[in-house]
Amino acid sequence: MTFPLDRLVLTPDDIDLSRSPLAGQLGVETYCLGAFNPGLTRLPNGNLLMMVRIAEALKTPVFDGQVHAIRWDEGRYVLDGWPLALANTADPRKFLLHGGGWRIMALTSLSWLLPVELTPDGLEVVAHHYDKAVAPHAPFQMYGVEDARISKVGDRWLMTTCSVSPERHCTTLYASDNGLDWRFEDIVLDHQNKDMLIFEGLIDGRHWAQTRPLGDLYFAYPPDSEWRAGPSINLATSPDALHWKPHRKPGLRPHSATVATARMGGGTPPILTDRGWLSLWHGVEPKEIVGVYRTYWSILDRDDPSIVVATQHEPLLEAAPELTRPIEDKMYVCDVVFTTGIADAGDHYVVASGEADLACRITHIPKAVFA
Repeated sequence: MTFPLDRLVLTPDDIDLSRSPLAGQLGVETYCLGAFNPGLTRLPNGNLLMMVRIAEALKTPVFDGQVHAIRWDEGRYVLDGWPLALANTADPRKFLLHGGGWRIMALTSLSWLLPVELTPDGLEVVAHHYDKAVAPHAPFQMYGVEDARISKVGDRWLMTTCSVSPERHCTTLYASDNGLDWRFEDIVLDHQNKDMLIFEGLIDGRHWAQTRPLGDLYFAYPPDSEWRAGPSINLATSPDALHWKPHRKPGLRPHSATVATARMGGGTPPILTDRGWLSLWHGVEPKEIVGVYRTYWSILDRDDPSIVVATQHEPLLEAAPELTRPIEDKMYVCDVVFTTGIADAGDHYVVASGEADLACRITHIPKAVFA
């Protein structure tokens, strides 16, 4: 689908790395590989806030016969190097290390989160709040903090993030009383449970969330099943947003009739509508290294989110080459839109996405689309 108000509002050229948490510590030049996958919320003053993932990468990662990565280490940032002979660098976002009995990888960048304030319609930048950036602060974040998702539940803002380290690839929770100043709460989900989305409201007094556990092994559905084995969107509940229990019933699962959603995961925190909980999620069609990422939608029952009230098998959003054409010299992946935030704006929603793992895209989507 196409929408009249659909534009990029933030690109790597807009990021001032002299104000980065890493500034002046590495002794080598870095650049902004991407400013993307923004969490989104509305602030008390009516403006919108994006929590933008800034992927800060080494300008020259290969030198002295090694490929290098950035690591947080006890309050400072350092470089690690691996012999080129041990590394597979086919994917520009990471490199795989040979020699183990399982997949081991390192990132070509370290991510931190930048609060970017927007006008109420989300189409213009008001301020970059570098002084309120969220950056690694513990060993379980030594390779970065990624992909914020923000939910306002009652009077409190909750933000889930992915924290990356050799210890675990875990989900971490931050909280705020104003949507702008964030405090770390705790690790809430353990290894490789990504795309945690807390519902924007309670159900029967409890917090609900969508999660997406990953693994290297999935058991087959029966041959005639409507479902396809693979990553799916699960559900969990909590009394306090800190302690989570997996829900017994499945959530959103990939359909066997299409490969467009062969791999799927959460997009925006579910928001309550007249029909139920609106969930925007991503489906990935296998293609080359990264795949084709598109955004889809489903409506979940307001009292039992394991029940799908309605869904749309045609994509809501697809990658938009016309938007990235002015910055195509910076592109390193294509066919990727990754929707990560939603805010109510009366007769429409303001939807925030990462475009091509490079920039922040804002789209105004009429509520009638989901009627």
